[in-house]
Amino acid sequence: MKNKQIVDSFKNLPSPSFVCEQDLLEKNLKLLKKIQDDADVNILLALKGFALHSTFDLCKKYLKGCCASGLHEAILAKEEFGGEVHTYSPAFKAEEFEQIVELSNHLVFNSFNQLNQFRQKAIGKTSIGLRINPEYSSVEVDLYNPCAINSRLGITKANFEEDNLEGVEGLHFHALCEQNVDVLEGALSVFEKNFSKYFSKLKWVNFGGGHHITRSDYDVDALIKLLKKFKLKYPHLEIYLEPGEAVAWQTGYLMATVLDVVNNGMQIAILDTSAEAHMPDTLAMPYKADIRDASNANIKEFTYRLAGNTCLAGDIIGDYSFDKPLQVGDKIILEDMIHYTMVKTTTFNGIKLPSIVIKVSDSCYQIVNNFGYNEYKNRLS
Repeated sequence: MKNKQIVDSFKNLPSPSFVCEQDLLEKNLKLLKKIQDDADVNILLALKGFALHSTFDLCKKYLKGCCASGLHEAILAKEEFGGEVHTYSPAFKAEEFEQIVELSNHLVFNSFNQLNQFRQKAIGKTSIGLRINPEYSSVEVDLYNPCAINSRLGITKANFEEDNLEGVEGLHFHALCEQNVDVLEGALSVFEKNFSKYFSKLKWVNFGGGHHITRSDYDVDALIKLLKKFKLKYPHLEIYLEPGEAVAWQTGYLMATVLDVVNNGMQIAILDTSAEAHMPDTLAMPYKADIRDASNANIKEFTYRLAGNTCLAGDIIGDYSFDKPLQVGDKIILEDMIHYTMVKTTTFNGIKLPSIVIKVSDSCYQIVNNFGYNEYKNRLS
């Protein structure tokens, strides 16, 4: 339940909490806006990666709109963000489709089957697009690879029906996952080679997400150069990008508290958060979260296994070392937990969802949402 309040220091925050730092978010947004302006393109917020709508008044000062993955995200985009709403789904449901059309400026179909089913309900009401699978990718983890072998996402060249493009105004591809501009260049080259013969009849192209634009080693100048080159070649096409992680990359953390320390062959600190329920990608990818003021195991003097507070045996965050022994009540800060983490939380095992906080300044933290029993109860019936 919403319970907005202001606290004046970190130590007074509820635990666990996702804390989004407003100045870091705005820094990312300003960089994305620079790319929009310099390259004359449109950058959308991918709600699947970042949907903290308490920040949308800030985000919409810099970005053109949102991309949604279905009805609920499209409603959120329209109600809380405004701007353009671009909706893609692997498959639309008939009972939701008319509402999605009303909400969406662009509507992208995943297959010709879906285009044939819904085309007449969409023509004249929204701009229709098709998702292409360029069959190019260097994403190493198949869970996050939209162009993996036998992917269900997008239409391959072999399955493209060039005589079935009535009403189609755009093409969309997505081939990246937290990658640099060189991967986009490779995917774009294949996309252009296989599909550019249709560009003259289109109004727009969408280069999807996965562009790690706000990472420190991303080649922003090369991206702008690549986009300008494409724009010069096809000046009639509007260009869209829809990054998820780039908007909220390194804009905040998950703060948790040590509840107990037990020993079973090693020291194990049990936290009031959960890898399974609050940061599932650490188990699914998997990856090891960075902990503020900690190192990998056995680097510093005191090593602990950080564990979640659910009954899942594998609810383990990882092994870390610290300068001092951990005590009950100590705060643990898990870095970079705003993008693709908050959107995936669950109430597995009845565990409480982390509160959501926006850090406005060092002396102003706005608690924008607290959660409790009702969030667990109401989703189950």
